[in-house]
Amino acid sequence: MKSYESSAHAVAQVRLCASVLAIFATFPALAQHKAETVLSEVVVTAARFDTPAATLPFGVSVITKDDMARAGVATVNEALSKLLGVPGRVDLYGGGDYSLDLRGFGGTASSNQVVIVDGIRVNEADLGGTRLAGIAVNTVERIEVLRGSGSVLYGAGATGGVIVITTKAGRGVARKNAGEVYGAVGSFGLREARASATLAVGRFSLDAAGSQRQTNNHRDNFKSDAQGQTLKAQWATEGFRVGASHAYDSLDTRLPGSLTVAQYEANPRQTSSPDKSASIKNTRQTAFAKAEWGDWQLALDLGHRTKNLDSLTKDVVTYGYEIEADTLAARAKNEMQWGTLRNALTVGFDKSAWKRTVPGLFGSVSEQKGEALYAQDVVTLGAGTRLTVGYRSETIKQTDTYLAERQRDQSASELGLYQPVSDTFGVYGRLGNSFRLANIDELGFVLPGVTLQPQTSRDVELGGRWKYTNGRVELRYFRNTLTNELGYDPTVVNPNSFSGFGANVNFDPTLRQGVELETHHALSKEWGVQLNLGVKEATFTSGAHNGKNVPLVAGTTLAVRGNWTPVQGHAVNAGVAWVSSQNVDYDNACSMPSYVTADARYAYQWRTVEVSLAVNNLTNTKYYTQAFRCKAGVTSAIYPEAGRAFTAALRLSF
Repeated sequence: MKSYESSAHAVAQVRLCASVLAIFATFPALAQHKAETVLSEVVVTAARFDTPAATLPFGVSVITKDDMARAGVATVNEALSKLLGVPGRVDLYGGGDYSLDLRGFGGTASSNQVVIVDGIRVNEADLGGTRLAGIAVNTVERIEVLRGSGSVLYGAGATGGVIVITTKAGRGVARKNAGEVYGAVGSFGLREARASATLAVGRFSLDAAGSQRQTNNHRDNFKSDAQGQTLKAQWATEGFRVGASHAYDSLDTRLPGSLTVAQYEANPRQTSSPDKSASIKNTRQTAFAKAEWGDWQLALDLGHRTKNLDSLTKDVVTYGYEIEADTLAARAKNEMQWGTLRNALTVGFDKSAWKRTVPGLFGSVSEQKGEALYAQDVVTLGAGTRLTVGYRSETIKQTDTYLAERQRDQSASELGLYQPVSDTFGVYGRLGNSFRLANIDELGFVLPGVTLQPQTSRDVELGGRWKYTNGRVELRYFRNTLTNELGYDPTVVNPNSFSGFGANVNFDPTLRQGVELETHHALSKEWGVQLNLGVKEATFTSGAHNGKNVPLVAGTTLAVRGNWTPVQGHAVNAGVAWVSSQNVDYDNACSMPSYVTADARYAYQWRTVEVSLAVNNLTNTKYYTQAFRCKAGVTSAIYPEAGRAFTAALRLSF
């Protein structure tokens, strides 16, 4: 019976893909009658230097500052969820943060994708996650999502993909005097203010921004206060830029805790932990230099950051830690032309040092250090065929107060091909391997006598891109075959556990595969629509969980977004997102229900003033994205999402 249901589900997913493809197959006909808008070429930095996205042998999705402004998003997380349909789970610490999952890794998603901010890797070496909501959205120029493995260029933990965030100052575009002030009020006691300004004097420019967001949020004991400031100075001339920056963000938040299903059904706004709260503070200092010298492009990024976290009960610290991390990223690119053949070679060196100190009687000091060399060569033939080959060698050392030093030497490789079929259509493919090591937290709770092995993955991606007058379509297939996947298994017998069960383990072989469809289409100058569809499976292919779905992975996600400009100065932006049900436990006995949400925003622009009204969860859907437990077939440990929420905002540009 289960096999039949799985087959029926697969057939339904295939039919859904076919239906969507059929819909978008009609776009050429539409384009013939409405050939009014030509989409410009997309150039991305996900390849560590500017590269046309259309020629890459892997998928890259791009969100611009204009996209974020039209949708009225408040955080980077919200932009990725609304505009690209990336599924997310509400963060336990609130403050607008979400745990995003690019390609179906569930509870370990943050350990299987890399986050880069202005050239600096900001992932943690523990399970603390990266606080994307702490990056001021009014400073972001663009967000690029490298779909699939980025291990050659970005190292360990990039099997699921890479999120590359570039700020307005970090982009390096022509600087000019400008400023913006933003204020908003809304449901759940929302009060938000943002301000940013650029001062340009000759070749020198200074960018500054600040923000504060206060809200009671949608549950009891969930009030939060987030704020941040950034300052970046740079000097630029023809072919050369140098600069430095400082950023700070903090979050003080109450922690409402999880609910049982009975509590959730009775009152999803209630709290199960009225005395708990937390405080998180982050700082980031960076320095950079970029230069062009003949056929060479050179870049150097240096970063130092700190993170302080305190968890409190009745305002008394019960657990806390301090993190310091240093990063160096040096790279060079050489481009040469021999007749009709063009060669682009990128080489780089990455170095990192991460240290976490947990104070107190039972405290600890944990460290992780890494060094890596990588090279990627791209050969372009006269007909436009592009062959990519890349290799990375990385050494990582880990130490902890209670553990012996560990050193691992790992490598990643890739072979990619892009082949233009016509002026408007091309296909691509990529083969490779990627890896990640157990992080500091995972090393600390294992089965007796067991040493966790590196997780490795054999990666395959195939795709096609079609660009026409009024839009573009990209369809991708991916497959990750994982060995020794790392994660927490609550079902294994563990005599060292208080409950007798549960440990961090190397799972038996697992599989991730799926199809992604991304489209952008301008119906006319007044109407535009985009769609992101993901159909994926994440399963165990042998061992104790053979045939089961990996928990907390949605099999299908769909996001459709449209914008309408009825008359000059008026704009409407709206979207609908659907996330299918997902299992909570390894036995697949419990699940989170599927859900559909909708949002809309109306904005009126008069000269330099914009007034807007937005609503999230337009239909007031009752749903949740985070749950941890399954008892007797009933889902528990539920973290509810917000109901309908309105936001009124005023933006002044000068």
